[in-house]
Amino acid sequence: MTVFPEAPRRSFLFLQGPPGPFFLNLSLRLRELGHCIHRINLSGGDRYDWPVGATNYRGTMSAWPMFFDRFLRSNQITDVILYGDCRPVHQAAVRMAKLRGVRVFVFEEGYIRPDWMTLERDGVNGHSPFDRDPGLILASSSWLPEIPDLPSITADFRRRARDSYWHYHHVVTGRLSFPFYRTHRSHSIIGEGFGWLMKFARSSRRARQAEEALAAIDGKKFVLFPLQLTGDYQIRAHSPFDSMPQAVDYVLDSFAAHAAPNQLLLVKEHPLDASWRNWRLYLTLRAKRLRIGDRVICIDGGDLQQLSTTASGMVCVNSTSGTLALETGIPVVVLGDAVYDVPGITHQSGLDRFWRSPERPDPDLYAAFKKSLHAKCLVRGGLASASATETLVINSVERLLAEDWMPLHSHKGGLINLDAERQLRSSALS
Repeated sequence: MTVFPEAPRRSFLFLQGPPGPFFLNLSLRLRELGHCIHRINLSGGDRYDWPVGATNYRGTMSAWPMFFDRFLRSNQITDVILYGDCRPVHQAAVRMAKLRGVRVFVFEEGYIRPDWMTLERDGVNGHSPFDRDPGLILASSSWLPEIPDLPSITADFRRRARDSYWHYHHVVTGRLSFPFYRTHRSHSIIGEGFGWLMKFARSSRRARQAEEALAAIDGKKFVLFPLQLTGDYQIRAHSPFDSMPQAVDYVLDSFAAHAAPNQLLLVKEHPLDASWRNWRLYLTLRAKRLRIGDRVICIDGGDLQQLSTTASGMVCVNSTSGTLALETGIPVVVLGDAVYDVPGITHQSGLDRFWRSPERPDPDLYAAFKKSLHAKCLVRGGLASASATETLVINSVERLLAEDWMPLHSHKGGLINLDAERQLRSSALS
């Protein structure tokens, strides 16, 4: 166990976290180390995940910023911890915290998966402060250790499904206690529940269709296009598109006009898409109108990692799936704002040119990028098992408490020497 030197007592305020016990477990560990812990619940789901010792906010969204500011001042908050920085309540909180000089730590799904979660100061994804200058990435990585080769972390999809179900169940049933709360999700929670029932009911048929489609294109050249969730803030906040169907239309138009006649486009549905949209029908109709019906294949299944290694390229808006292709040297074009969209790593000449002249990633630059990303933005652990959550708690505590004083890099917690990096930045730019 890491032994921390004496450090000033800090006051942590937790806002909304991922469904499940992670934030509560993290707070208990910080409390054991002598720090002050606060929590604001904004919904019945928050209260279910953190049932005691919290302040329940039942007010309106318009009153939230001033309530939050008063809470910061009255409780002498030094640090705010939240999950996802695009939720309206979190956007307001981040702005108010910055006005007060309060540190903000943002968790999110890992930029590189599995086994890692994202933890950054001030913002993630399109709001990430991570520097995307190739020269600085190469220079800074020279003093970072290699990424450790560690065994995979235990994960069980059923654990996350259960945590999510009970969280959102209590969001719905707790509406009387939190009358003004509006979920950040773009669709009905109840409607999504029925969508999951339909998804499970047709899963065997969809898996069989995917196997048949993949067998039919075996040995043929194809570009992979993994779909993302329309409700994801990666689409809503960090892309030029209002929805995933709009992004699909953009890609199909470009493919029809510029791809080689023998090239195929394999569209893979998102495994967590429980919407009512029939993507197979949608793509079939659009492709037929563009006269590329025999060259566009849609599957709901298949191994994304394996497909990423056999594709000739990958198109994505800003999905972390892009890193799977980059890992094996497959060209990737990004249509939105992604932390890995770096000149020399991803294709930079636009989608129309990508189909025939894709720019391959520089392996040395991508290796340097990964080292920097692990050191600055990632913590080891996960949410899909008790052991994964415990690992995440241990490494998150190390990162959170080391932010001010830790002089050395730790491969487990992703800690870096900030003073050394500032000096390196100055020399690289001079």
